[in-house]
Amino acid sequence: MGQETEVVQSVSDLPVQDPPGEEFSAADLAWVKYATSEHHRDDVALIPYDRMEAFIAGESNNPECPTRFHIERGRKRERGSLREYRSDEYLLYRMYWCSFGPENYGEGGTILPSRKYRLNTRNRAARPQSMRGCTCHFTIKRLYARPSLLLIIYHERRHVNKSGFICHGPLDRDAIGPGARKMPYIGSEIQQQTMSLIYLGVPEENILQTHIEGIQRYCSKDAKVDNLASQYVQKLGMIIKRSTHELDLDDQASIRMWVDRNRKSVFFYQDSTEADAFILGIQTQWQLQQMMRFGHQSLLASHSSFGVSKLKYPLHTLLAFDSRQHALPVAWVITRSVTKKDTLKWMSTLTDRIHSIDSTWGIGGFIIDDPASELGPISSLLPLFQGGVRLPSSVLHVAHQKNLA
Repeated sequence: MGQETEVVQSVSDLPVQDPPGEEFSAADLAWVKYATSEHHRDDVALIPYDRMEAFIAGESNNPECPTRFHIERGRKRERGSLREYRSDEYLLYRMYWCSFGPENYGEGGTILPSRKYRLNTRNRAARPQSMRGCTCHFTIKRLYARPSLLLIIYHERRHVNKSGFICHGPLDRDAIGPGARKMPYIGSEIQQQTMSLIYLGVPEENILQTHIEGIQRYCSKDAKVDNLASQYVQKLGMIIKRSTHELDLDDQASIRMWVDRNRKSVFFYQDSTEADAFILGIQTQWQLQQMMRFGHQSLLASHSSFGVSKLKYPLHTLLAFDSRQHALPVAWVITRSVTKKDTLKWMSTLTDRIHSIDSTWGIGGFIIDDPASELGPISSLLPLFQGGVRLPSSVLHVAHQKNLA
């Protein structure tokens, strides 16, 4: 990353760097030490604000440690809100963390065991791969005094755990084993996306296509890789289908046990009582990141027809749309209740969850597929969503026919 002997005490002393290309990484920047009471000799660089996404994409596509960076926390200020300010005060503040951290879900203490690229088919559940204790993270600040510039503060550039060992990627020595070099790289984002699509009931050929497209971000197109990816999707589907979710003979007790074991993926839970309806809101970390990434200033959709005729409790799926307009499931809600009171509960909790990370997040519109649904709960949250409510043309046609009848 270049020499880093220079130490500055003001952002005004930093040169603005704008590397060529659609993407660039930390290796393309000259870093200096920044010493203040808040930043204890951190590595910093100054780039144009409109190149922020290009930098994040370049860091994610690091060939030595391919990953994705998620927003760990974020804050925002309005212009004119500060009378006095330092050169490094922010309009927008975000901390990005490697998606293989910060928590460590590996076994064996602080030193993580070998990553298993192959699925262990003897176990009924796939081993978590997403959180391996990676400490790589950086902060970005859109400068208050110069909004067109972005200050990057790199706190830890190495993809290592707390013990200093490389904990993911091709350079992870513990990852090398029988067949590991021949297996395609399957990161947490790819695995969680594939699992979400399987749980949703998407046809296997569509899941496989999406899975292969994800793998090809890290390796070239190859018939052998496609064959291995097909085996992976089939095995993962078999594991999910064979896994048992009945933890107790009593349904309510079984659900409580499942919720307790999966707290990180449950954003809302209300047990069934005489006064309250049963509500279970599920959102994995991968789904949260996709909702923040593709739902911001864009459309979200509610799909409530899946499983209505098969399941005792209908499954409502929230969908976001990626850059290719492919629908991604970003949250699931299981409940019979469609009352304004209950819908407001889980929608408010879901919105608060995102705003706790990025207070600037808001959608451009909300699509519902059920003309019988109450629009009141969604309309009540429009100041938070910053969007409108609309019905697809096909649904409007059905609603019109019903009204004529």
